[in-house]
Amino acid sequence: MDFALDDATEELRQRLQAFLTERVEPANEVFEQQLAALPDPWAWSTVPVLNELRAEARERGLWNLFLPGEHGAGLTNLQYAPLAELTGRSGALAPAALNCSAPDTGNMEVLSMFGTEAQRKEWLQPLLNGEIRSSFAMTEPDVASSDATNISTRIERDGDSYVLNGRKWWITGAMNPNAEILIVMGKTDPSEDRHRQQSMVLVPRDTPGVTIHRGMEVFGYDDHEHGGHAEVEFTDVRVPATNLIGNEGDGFAIAQARLGPGRIHHCMRSIGVAERAIELMCARASERVAFGKPLAEQGVVRDWIAEARVRVEQLRLLVFKTAWLMDTVGNKGAHTEIQAIKIATPQTVEWILDKAIQVHGAGGLSQDFPLGRLFANIRTLRFADGPDEVHKNALARNEIKRQQTPA
Repeated sequence: MDFALDDATEELRQRLQAFLTERVEPANEVFEQQLAALPDPWAWSTVPVLNELRAEARERGLWNLFLPGEHGAGLTNLQYAPLAELTGRSGALAPAALNCSAPDTGNMEVLSMFGTEAQRKEWLQPLLNGEIRSSFAMTEPDVASSDATNISTRIERDGDSYVLNGRKWWITGAMNPNAEILIVMGKTDPSEDRHRQQSMVLVPRDTPGVTIHRGMEVFGYDDHEHGGHAEVEFTDVRVPATNLIGNEGDGFAIAQARLGPGRIHHCMRSIGVAERAIELMCARASERVAFGKPLAEQGVVRDWIAEARVRVEQLRLLVFKTAWLMDTVGNKGAHTEIQAIKIATPQTVEWILDKAIQVHGAGGLSQDFPLGRLFANIRTLRFADGPDEVHKNALARNEIKRQQTPA
């Protein structure tokens, strides 16, 4: 494994760093001001400064970096990793400016891998162009969605249509009026094998019977700058049968294919969040004095800083290894490592953010610093794309099997 950046990636990294430093990071405050002035606070993708940044990102060749193959920038996972880290370091505006923000990224991956030509033309191309937003509707309030086979929303064939009935929540981006399409996962045939009961269909937001009930909050944050997380109800929602993605019964497999890249992208960006937390922690420790000396000279604070550096370096190497394996042996071959980074990353970054908050004192809990919001966002990753416990159980099961298999 060689994790040195090739010349093309290093050149791209330098261009991206310049764009983030010169244009995106200074625009964060302007973005918040313009967003607050909108009549609809959920319409984050209409904010003028964001659209200016997106146009400039396209001109600079910093667009759709997450997506490999003909539809995206053609980067490998290992090439994208250091770039995603930079966007995580630069704040919530950065991924959106590059058209690399969830859930659009995962939905574009699904459409590029499994969509028909007609579906790609109607929905993928506008997403690639940044003209619309999207949502992914999987999690439900009435079942333990950590077991995706529990999904109870029904998708029933009726002639040339499918009819949907069910309730979803934590549907990221669905509060945004520009989220014109939802990819919805539900059961088409409950009598099938438990992993073949689910299917996915494309549901335009304005379809009769689609009701957005409310936005969900995370520790009091509504995440409106991403279009929010919504509770959505589907009541006799009718869509053409051609809106089915893949075949009936493919939903579970498509979800797994979608979540692999999504998990590592979250982890890549989270390393950037950890780096930002360490920067803020060191700066605060150097400028604050307690008991006659700077916090930076207090033994316990130095221990936190040292431990944070060790942990983030270990984490980065594990993420790089996972990216390399995904590129060389595929997502299935990297399954164990994908589970490992999904377990390790949120917990590690959460620990670093906690220490950064502690060094900041009461200020770390306030709106004057980004640490509280970052902590809330990272804490959600211990649920998003599967909770810690599910990944630990599967990883342990596979490890026991591997140990018991003769060499």
